Amino acid sequence: MTPLRLGYLYGIGAYLLWGFFPLYLKLMRPAGSVEILAHRIVWSVVFVALLLGAMRNIGFLRALLRRPRALAGIGIAAVLIAVNWGAYIYGVTSDRVVETALGYFINPLVVMLLGVTVLHERLRATQWAALGIGGLAVVVLAVDYGRLPYLALVLAFSFAGYGLAKKRLGLPAAEGLFVESAVLALPALAYLGWLGASGDATFGQVSIGHTLLLVSAGAATAIPLLLFAGAANRLPLTNLGMIQYLAPILQLGFGVLIFHEPMPPARLAGFALVWAALIVFTVDALHNSRRTRRAATTMASPTPHPIPR
Repeated sequence: MTPLRLGYLYGIGAYLLWGFFPLYLKLMRPAGSVEILAHRIVWSVVFVALLLGAMRNIGFLRALLRRPRALAGIGIAAVLIAVNWGAYIYGVTSDRVVETALGYFINPLVVMLLGVTVLHERLRATQWAALGIGGLAVVVLAVDYGRLPYLALVLAFSFAGYGLAKKRLGLPAAEGLFVESAVLALPALAYLGWLGASGDATFGQVSIGHTLLLVSAGAATAIPLLLFAGAANRLPLTNLGMIQYLAPILQLGFGVLIFHEPMPPARLAGFALVWAALIVFTVDALHNSRRTRRAATTMASPTPHPIPR
């Protein structure tokens, strides 16, 4: 199998798993969102530690401990991903799957916004148009909800910020997830201990299946991330960007068709504006990618020498 085809399989697998995540989280009831988050953190540490041990790759920690700036960056990334996980779990368990899907639809637009405000990047006119349409969509949805779609915005900004922090750290997927989860593990264990002492924990109290679902949260977190890393190493960024819409499309479908969450006309109009912004964004990305490839091909072509006469 070619690396490109393998990259597509990894990418599709990652986003399909993320797309089906609402179904998985719904099965964890009656556990509360904070309890699920704490188990997700703790079991992620356990799962990835076992994985790294099997790969004999624990030695990276010694080198990392000698880089205080990297450790500070990991702390920031850990807080951002904890906010993202917590907001997403809360959204699904409180029957707001449609709003969580909106967060991941607008995430590429927020990434562009961070590129301008944090990295001081210059946007093309079409990218500014996509941001403008996305901003209008948020206004329309705020009118529909009677408030800002804050859950979607928290998801989009926390995940975009996490991506920016990860880009600067440059850690591989498994190693990065292990250290980030380890940073959060102590407060997560403290919360689970307090929950157990107060008699409010559901772990081991509901059923064997429920307990196994909580334990499997580590694998359910790590496997899509590892698949995503495999795809990112093999696919052009624009191709990977096209696949990313699989997850929110599935989540939106589950929210409307399976969980029967409302989708009034005004909300549908807001989503339509988001999709229009994403179409502009994607077409521009594809066009720029083709132009860059053509320029690279032209530069790589040898300059013909005149035939001596």
